[in-house]
Amino acid sequence: MAKAITGRRYRHFKGNEYTVIAVGKHTETLEEMVVYRDDDGKTWIRPKADFEAAVTRDGKTFERFAMLKEE
Repeated sequence: MAKAITGRRYRHFKGNEYTVIAVGKHTETLEEMVVYRDDDGKTWIRPKADFEAAVTRDGKTFERFAMLKEE
């Protein structure tokens, strides 16, 4: 994910939308992590590699998080 993602909106493949708050590094492993918030204000953290990964369900492959177009 070469493009800047902080502040951008994404739709999870299950339908919920999130705003990326920050990208940081795990203190011990230095793995890149994505911090994002849902519309209810809950904050989530996931490894960036997982955030960018594709998911296959019922024989179809989806981006786990797809960036929404800017309005």
